[in-house]
Amino acid sequence: MSRPLHRGMSGVRVPEVDEFSWDSQLKDKTEKDNLVRTRSPHPQRPVSWRFVASMFCPENSPSKSGLGENGFGSDPLNIGAATRSRQNLIFLLIKLSLVLIVILALSGSLWWTISISTLSRDYILRGYRRMQDQFISDLSAIGELSLGAARLKELEFCTPEFENCVPCFLNVSEKIDSDNTVSGVYDRQCGQEPKQNCLILPPKNYRIPLRWPTGRDVIWVGNVKITAQQVLSSGSLTKRMMMLEDDQISFHSDSIMFGVEDYSHQIAEMIGLRNESNFNQAGVRTVLDIGCGYGSFGAHLFSKRLLTMCIADYEDSGSQVQLTLERGLPAMIVSFNSKQLPYPSLSFDMVHCAWCGIEWDQKDGLLLIEVDRLLRPGGYFVWTSPLTTAQGSDRNKVKLQKWTVVRNYAESLCWEMLSQQDETVVWKKASKKSCYASRKPGAGPPICSQGHDIESPHYRPLEPCIGGTRSRRWIPIEQMTSWPARATLDSTELKIHGVQSEEFVEDDLNWKSAIRNYWSLLSPLIFSDHPKRPGDEDPYPPYNMLRNVLDMNARFGGFNSALLETGKSVWVMNVVPTSGPNHLPLILDRGFVGVLHDWCEEFPTYPRTYDLVHAEGFLSLETKRTRGCTMLDLFTEIDRILRPEGWIIFRDTASLIEAARALAARLRWDARVVEIESNHEERLLVCQKTFFKRPPK
Repeated sequence: MSRPLHRGMSGVRVPEVDEFSWDSQLKDKTEKDNLVRTRSPHPQRPVSWRFVASMFCPENSPSKSGLGENGFGSDPLNIGAATRSRQNLIFLLIKLSLVLIVILALSGSLWWTISISTLSRDYILRGYRRMQDQFISDLSAIGELSLGAARLKELEFCTPEFENCVPCFLNVSEKIDSDNTVSGVYDRQCGQEPKQNCLILPPKNYRIPLRWPTGRDVIWVGNVKITAQQVLSSGSLTKRMMMLEDDQISFHSDSIMFGVEDYSHQIAEMIGLRNESNFNQAGVRTVLDIGCGYGSFGAHLFSKRLLTMCIADYEDSGSQVQLTLERGLPAMIVSFNSKQLPYPSLSFDMVHCAWCGIEWDQKDGLLLIEVDRLLRPGGYFVWTSPLTTAQGSDRNKVKLQKWTVVRNYAESLCWEMLSQQDETVVWKKASKKSCYASRKPGAGPPICSQGHDIESPHYRPLEPCIGGTRSRRWIPIEQMTSWPARATLDSTELKIHGVQSEEFVEDDLNWKSAIRNYWSLLSPLIFSDHPKRPGDEDPYPPYNMLRNVLDMNARFGGFNSALLETGKSVWVMNVVPTSGPNHLPLILDRGFVGVLHDWCEEFPTYPRTYDLVHAEGFLSLETKRTRGCTMLDLFTEIDRILRPEGWIIFRDTASLIEAARALAARLRWDARVVEIESNHEERLLVCQKTFFKRPPK
């Protein structure tokens, strides 16, 4: 499919020309030019009539003294001489006529040649100017038109306070936690801070994460914001889940005191299943884990072929999202207080909240309404909290009141309480819409109107109405195809999303072919002059070198599907840009995870959280925008979220790839442009982020 344009790989095209070959070509060109000038039919000086006459008249022709004024011989008695003179005159006239014809022909040919040359030169110049203007336009569109060498210098490194910077999340208030510590309450407000076009260096003790699956259970303390003191002073639950060992944190999900396996087994039984291995048969594939701790619940469900998305608020330290991503599990920062989440309606089969800190009884039930919007018909809401065991004593009167409010709200949403054990309650969302019509007037929130029932909201305010009921995707999870067959949608399901079967199948086949070539490009051979990880001790090809993957322009999720079908142990955050077609509902219906995002805003994650960033057609899509940000802003954001020694793959038009390569140099990425044999108008740009360490003071 592709051929890298560099040395060091077999079967590639090397565009390099050595000095000798270049001098030889110049010499050959000079000799050819001289030869052309020598053979040119056009004289160097104008042709004189005297010279022409001398060419055709012999030297023994009569002299001037022997000719009369009329050109005849002066001796009237010499008839032979007169005859010869007339013949010579006739021949001379014929010769002059031929010379005149030749001159006219040469003049016409010269004029025609000059005209053709002028027209060709003008055409070539116009074509060159068009190409030059197009290239300048492309460079201008990405904000990187170079006006001097100073504009192309490498970016500076950020100051140390940016090591764990997450833009957009501002402190809006403060609260006192259960352990009497003061922490901030943050809300997402992008555009409040100026863009920082600098490169964020990792912490001083940062180390490359351990390969999956070892990295799921052991992480480096120096890679995350939480400190050893915070681990040691954390609550009893955290201590049971984590163990500090020198410079590592180990996660013991199935310890004697608290077992995630026992907990998930209990939830399965409450639903009516034999064990958690039967979740898939009950229609559960994707889980939204609110306030997920450090991802242990999702790590266990992953072994059961379930995909769990962890969401939590931004935190100053000890971040749940950062530690979960460091373990190689899906997570993103989301403020669950005032806005709808950037996911479509009817997106998840289960929503889980275990000691998540959400006060579900507040805000007139708006938070529970948002959970209902996100759940598919027949989906499950699992809540584990001490409130569910509140008794009627005076001491627990407040807790009992909160529990009663939540239970009544759930009933008004047509949720059925399946079971309650210990501190855990499981509700099931209605599978049929008829339940809403059968409610008493005024009992519970109304159905959203057409204008408020937005299938894919992007941080809109919370709505006090039930959403998703107008969607054509209202299909109970019991009727959905089990995983992994769910990943391949049939023609009826594609019709719901407005996608043609032929287009979907073609996209799927193209990605299956592309993945085999992509993966081979991530070997150290392509950067033979810049030796990088994986080293000699790592497996080759590097099947386990990647875990967290972000697709900046996911379209149908074909990149995600192809990675899984080829057996790669990765998960993909499928990002659907707000500037393009919205296929996020299709992606989530396939059993993947993803989010709607405006790339002129920072992505809701901590620095250094992805191993691979993929962007097919992303540059072309973003250059069509009429507002927002420069391409330099986008590239510095990619650098922020990418782990040191992580990879970037761009696929786009040749001109945009060349411009992107110039930007990659400014960000100090090692970069190579690779040809695509099946498409000569596009190129691949494969980059690797360099592992820079902050110099000692």
